[in-house]
Amino acid sequence: MIIRFDEMEVSVLQNFKGGKKHLAANMFFDGTNRILKGRLEPGASIGVHAHEGSCEMIFIIEGTGSIYEKTPDGCESTSPVSAGDCLYCPEGHTHSLINSSDGDDLVFYAAVPKQ
Repeated sequence: MIIRFDEMEVSVLQNFKGGKKHLAANMFFDGTNRILKGRLEPGASIGVHAHEGSCEMIFIIEGTGSIYEKTPDGCESTSPVSAGDCLYCPEGHTHSLINSSDGDDLVFYAAVPKQ
């Protein structure tokens, strides 16, 4: 199956998962799994959220930003991300994606498969 994100309608999700500003996304959902192409403008974020019953993989394709991560045992970290990075949030972990840059959008693909 080929998913052509650029042929899909863009959904604008305000304060997605409690984040700042909005997430613009082309989303595919088959009833079980989600795959999306997302765009965060400077200063925008996806709010902190846990993955219960799913994991998430994020592939940064343009821009820079940071990811906040928290493990089930309470270890927290924030790391810079940029084009070419692949981020993995296992089931049971918590994370957030932030466009902390001053001028460029943070563009990424994300896959959220059911566990």
